Amino acid sequence: MKFGVIVFPGSNCDHDAYHVISKHVGQPVDFICDRDTDLSSYNAVIIPGGFSYGDYLRAGALARFSPVMNSVRKFAQSGRLVLGICNGFQILCEAGLLPGALIRNRDLHFICEHVFVRVETSETPFTNELEPASVLRIPIAHAEGNYVCDDLTLAELKHDNRIVFRYCDQNGEITAAANPNGSRDNIAGICNRERNVLGLMPHPERACEELLGSSDGRDIFRSLAATVAAAAA
Repeated sequence: MKFGVIVFPGSNCDHDAYHVISKHVGQPVDFICDRDTDLSSYNAVIIPGGFSYGDYLRAGALARFSPVMNSVRKFAQSGRLVLGICNGFQILCEAGLLPGALIRNRDLHFICEHVFVRVETSETPFTNELEPASVLRIPIAHAEGNYVCDDLTLAELKHDNRIVFRYCDQNGEITAAANPNGSRDNIAGICNRERNVLGLMPHPERACEELLGSSDGRDIFRSLAATVAAAAA
């Protein structure tokens, strides 16, 4: 069982993701350069947060052209697991691996704070250790976290139970006041049709130790590791 963390110029959460996999999940993990194309030795890859290529043009738009992303596309098509966090979510949308897009926050400000998100489904490789409707306290840190999509895409996401996380209040209520960035339908994270690719704006890797204010993100990575272990058994 082996994990990889992709590093783009401008990534700044790569070491956080590496730390969680190596110390809290206890599994081998490598950094993967954005120019590398061989992902054959990995069971799961993480696209971390940050500002890939300085977020010039728009967030994730340049990273999608990195050599590694063609390999990530094939990696996902083979059924292996891809987790995109914050900028990673933006990259997955830009690359067409997830539908919709992330645009400027509703109030046009960078937001860095803890928020509450509700687990909408445990039927993914990333949430099978979590209870549906459970509430997680996880930080966000983004300027372009406003998830948008057309009506047909939203209907498909709902019909296929692919909305994995929604912004909520501490009691799990989905309200406009609990939506930090204006995301459509309070969406904080979605998966693809095959359910092996997940993108979310909140940073679970920054919520794996109580010392940092919350350990609620830990079970996302434990779910991922449990899925990989079961597949390898």
